[in-house]
Amino acid sequence: MTDPHQVVTEELFDVPDHVTWRDIAGEEGIGSRIWMDVEDRLDLTYEARVAVERTGADIASLPRTPNFQLNAEDVKYLMASRYCRASGFEDFLDDFAHLDGGAKVKAMSDWITANLTYDNGASNSETTAQDTFDSRRGVCRDYAHLLIALCRCSAIPARIVSVYSPEVTPPDFHAVAEVYLDGGWHLVDPSGMSTPDRMVVCGVGRDAADVSFLTGFGALKFVAQSVSVTPAAKKD
Repeated sequence: MTDPHQVVTEELFDVPDHVTWRDIAGEEGIGSRIWMDVEDRLDLTYEARVAVERTGADIASLPRTPNFQLNAEDVKYLMASRYCRASGFEDFLDDFAHLDGGAKVKAMSDWITANLTYDNGASNSETTAQDTFDSRRGVCRDYAHLLIALCRCSAIPARIVSVYSPEVTPPDFHAVAEVYLDGGWHLVDPSGMSTPDRMVVCGVGRDAADVSFLTGFGALKFVAQSVSVTPAAKKD
């Protein structure tokens, strides 16, 4: 996906000849979604070279945007969604009541990084932010969902972002949060594995239901996947 902060300079998307497919715009016009009609084995290859020109803001210094100043398209990111409640964390958030805006987001993200255990077997496609809060375990999407829920419960718009990043360990698709502060959207990775200047953004949504890397309708058998993200050598 090309935007003001990243440019796709090379791209290869290899789809078998027997597959019928079409490309549609993603949420907020960010990225795209590929719809496919598949009746047999599906093997896909996607490769891209992307120049990232994004710098991360000092989140803690950013003020909250008053809710009455929000754009219409941003209001939905204050509301509950499939995986992220917008209420229910009030007692926990009393510990952060002395903070506001970006300082509160930073403190909540730091708490998640410090208090959750990254565990590939701890969650599944039904795991909610509340489940993750209770178990204190999960993967990147669970970390992102929890921060999103805490932000929404704090009346700060928040959404999920699917990204690629070379620092993700083990190599995989990655999910982070994005919060609306000071009149704009800002990336935050509560897993602590990546920073905005090292992320390639693929799409955004209310939660993982909007930005899953694969959604199927009908019986599916997942065989294998391989994800590799390599920083390119800087040119002189």
